[in-house]
Amino acid sequence: MIGRRTFGLLWLWLFVGAVGAAFGGLPDTVNAVRRSIVAVGTYQAIRRPPSVFLGTGFAVADGRHILTNVHVLPEKVDKAHREALVAFVGRGAEVQVRELEEVLRDEVHDVVLLRFRGEALPALKLDAASAREGQEIAFTGFPIGMVLGLYPVTHRGIISAVSPMAIPVKSGQALSGDLVQRLKDAFDVYQLDATAYPGNSGSPVFCPETGRVLGIVNKVLLTHGKEKALEAPSGITFAVPITHAVDLMKRAGLSP
Repeated sequence: MIGRRTFGLLWLWLFVGAVGAAFGGLPDTVNAVRRSIVAVGTYQAIRRPPSVFLGTGFAVADGRHILTNVHVLPEKVDKAHREALVAFVGRGAEVQVRELEEVLRDEVHDVVLLRFRGEALPALKLDAASAREGQEIAFTGFPIGMVLGLYPVTHRGIISAVSPMAIPVKSGQALSGDLVQRLKDAFDVYQLDATAYPGNSGSPVFCPETGRVLGIVNKVLLTHGKEKALEAPSGITFAVPITHAVDLMKRAGLSP
């Protein structure tokens, strides 16, 4: 006959096992999230190489909309010579090219909503609740582009601080009128202790347990310049809170 204590321990063991099966931790979350990650760039058949990588993006809403940073987009697309803004979808060498069109952008918060036609991708869920300092996070993207093929890379860390977005300058003489205005209109961003690289721009920052997106990697302040980003990764990573992307999607008539 099973005693109360034994029965209680058995129930606890079954409960923990059920929770573990439903939430397998970061490995299962990454396995789900990476299917929604795309590389953002341009494609031109007559160019060598025809594909140019610019940053990372991820699927939202109906799976045919992509969020990324405004600064990831090229200043100009040469449509006259059939250059197109595209999303590279797939994994490894099995890559499809989907042409993108811009829906809406938010220059202030460096967020842009794009759209493609065709088969939808699994859409990530967004968590508009304020993230907390010390909260564990992960982000997935393409830190070194498509050099080795389309293999999304995941980094893990915490939100080190929630602070106003500001770019440090060496002296007061370096403060331009534009920079002063930006400091006046500063908004809070997440400072992360996980190392990101320029190719991570547009990567979703998500909860390791649920995969719900908390922010978007948007800036890496490098102390040695981009040319030394891989050999001396001593930059500081910032992410824009996902609330700004949610507002942009609502303006476009989309449900987050």
